[in-house]
Amino acid sequence: MTVKQLRAFLAVAQTLSFTQACERLHLSQPALSLAIKGLEDSLGGKLLIRSTRSVRLTPEGESLLPLAKHLLAQWDNTEERLRQRFTLQLGRLSVAAMPSFACNLLPSALVKFRQQYPKINVTVHDVINEEVTDMVRSRQVEIGIAFSPEGQGSLSFTPLFEDQFVAVVPPTSPLAHRDTLPWTQLLENDFITLQRPSMVRRLLEQELEKRHIDLPVAFESHQLSSVGRMVAEGLGVSAVPSMCIQQMHELGARCVPLVEPSIACRVGILTQEELSVAAHALRSVLLASVKAPSLPSVSPLFHRWCCNCLNSVENFSAINEIGGFPAGIMLLPLTP
Repeated sequence: MTVKQLRAFLAVAQTLSFTQACERLHLSQPALSLAIKGLEDSLGGKLLIRSTRSVRLTPEGESLLPLAKHLLAQWDNTEERLRQRFTLQLGRLSVAAMPSFACNLLPSALVKFRQQYPKINVTVHDVINEEVTDMVRSRQVEIGIAFSPEGQGSLSFTPLFEDQFVAVVPPTSPLAHRDTLPWTQLLENDFITLQRPSMVRRLLEQELEKRHIDLPVAFESHQLSSVGRMVAEGLGVSAVPSMCIQQMHELGARCVPLVEPSIACRVGILTQEELSVAAHALRSVLLASVKAPSLPSVSPLFHRWCCNCLNSVENFSAINEIGGFPAGIMLLPLTP
């Protein structure tokens, strides 16, 4: 039994005329008769009684009629929904992203995706780096955004950018006004970091261990937002990927590029080999829209120029409050 045979039967059953059924289906009478005969042969009996003047249904044909209507309606609905998915007019997509990316860079990329494909619904799983890899590998999600994995296996990794770690310091600290900051000076302060098994923590420890540097951990947290607030309150300092600069600034902390050593890691897209049309579309949007975050920079000449142009502490405070300068930059008056 085929869809073509069911359509032929339904057309004849509804019109009770082979001529009208042929016109509806754009078939010749021999082709229509052949389709009806094939359906009857596959089911094992007559469905129509045809004379020179009329066509009528057998009892078996009467019982098949509502079933044929239902089956063809389901088929047409399925066909249309699949067509919509292939043309990105309908669909659902699941994505896993490490918190630092999910919070800071993914929302703007999803805005662009939504503008292009408003009918595709996206579920975002905000999970630690290791879980991103596991979810892609087990096919719980089609796309993952994570640091470059040590062992990809069957997964494909497409780099988005290389992220540099930056220092996170209290806004009142003298370190906040540095252009760059060596690790040795940063670690003279209590260190606040993410708890294990955070990949951020692991990357820092691995790179510093190569240089025989220990982290003087005073406070630990599961959330980057908690780390940022603790630094902003003056409990200590931290180090995070530069994609978190805006988040740290909003929490009240300040960021400074780290040197000696400069620690970097690749951030990219994890996928299996086969992707849905919707997943391919999101991957393309991510590759086109996600760029490496800009590192904060405050040169002494720029700082002094601003001081010469502004007359009072109140002016500096006003500019800082309205966010007139890039994230991570706060102006303070210099004494002559």
